[in-house]
Formats: sequence, C-alpha cells, structure tokens
Amino acid sequence: MNKTKIRATEQPIAVDIEGLSARLSCGRATARKIGEQAGAKIVIGRRVLYSIEKVKNYLLYLEE
Repeated sequence: MNKTKIRATEQPIAVDIEGLSARLSCGRATARKIGEQAGAKIVIGRRVLYSIEKVKNYLLYLEE
C-alpha cells in the first residue's frame, strides 16, 4: 500500500482527525464528536476526513 503524501495547502476542504483537532484546539475525542455532530464526516475506504466548511457552519450555529 502506498503511503499518504502530506501536501501543504492554505485552504483545505477536508482534514483528518489530527488536522481537525489542531484547528479546534481540542483533543481528538472532542474533535471527533464535533465533526460527527456537524455531519462533516467523510469516509473513503478506510480513510476518515472531516469537512471544514460543515464544521465552521455548525460552530456558527451553536454560537447563535
């Protein structure tokens, strides 16, 4: 199996759990919970990504 290459981008559309927890400044469990509640979870094979846009919209909704 080929190793996943990490490419630096300024505006990613989706991130893994490590990227999401870094963006939210919280732990992996909390980031996973927020991502699933936001409906941002994207599963491609064994890989799990989270949509940044959906998480942002969810947090703005909670803020109101």
